[in-house]
This record gives sequence, C-alpha cells and structure tokens, in this order.
Amino acid sequence: MGTNYYTVKRGFEDLEPGDFWDRMRAALDDPENDDILHIGKSSGGWCFSLHIIPDRGITDITKWVPYLLDKDRVIINEYCETITYEKMLETITNRMRPDPCTWTPEKYHQNYAEPGPNNLVRHSVGRGCVRHGEGTWDYVEGNFS
Repeated sequence: MGTNYYTVKRGFEDLEPGDFWDRMRAALDDPENDDILHIGKSSGGWCFSLHIIPDRGITDITKWVPYLLDKDRVIINEYCETITYEKMLETITNRMRPDPCTWTPEKYHQNYAEPGPNNLVRHSVGRGCVRHGEGTWDYVEGNFS
C-alpha cells in the first residue's frame, strides 16, 4: 500500500470525487493532456517511486520542479488532499525507516528490490525502475499506481 501524488491544473481539486477520478483517468490516458500528471508513489519503508515521463522531458527530479512550483497547478494526493511544494519535496527526498529491513535475499529478489539508503528498500533497476535517484527516490517509468 502507498500513496500516489499528482500535480493538477487549478480547478481540478474542486471537483467532486467521482468527477475528479473520471477526469483524471481520461487525462492520464491521453499523452497530450497535461491537466493531471502523476508525480509518483510513496510506500512505507521504500524509496519514493518518482515517475519520469520522458515524452514530456521529465527525466529527473529537477525537471519536476517547474510543474511543482507552477502557480496554475496544485499538488494533491490520491485522497484529493492538497500538498505544499515543501511537503512534496520532503516526501521524496527525506525518507527513512527507524530499523534496518530484515528481508532475506530471496525476499528482495521476489520484490525486485535491494537495500537502499536510510534503512529503506529500493527498487532494483529494471522492471520499470530506470535508475536510482541521488537520494531517497528511484526513477520509475511507465504506468503504475
């Protein structure tokens, strides 16, 4: 389980939940539509899965900054809660777990994972993970939730 984050054009956050999700699905299925962009997913104990979208030129964390700071956009989570830029950046870059992961090598292998920084688990490169981030995030491509 985890939480997905999006940047949306202003006005989307005011929609009723049913309308919001209908519009979101339509926007996410249309590569030309930038009304809603999936930032990534936060899962407890894991490095943040930062979504890269090469077709839009979003290939690393720095390329997300203009979208996250755009005054015509809002950052929200999948529960339609508004998130500040500072909180989003903190969620991506300042992750940790108090105790080391006790997974066996087999468990890491089954989850396409490996030990990461700050006692976190991180995605192994491949199967969507393009590369590891410079901190507590991984660059993940494709459609995921």
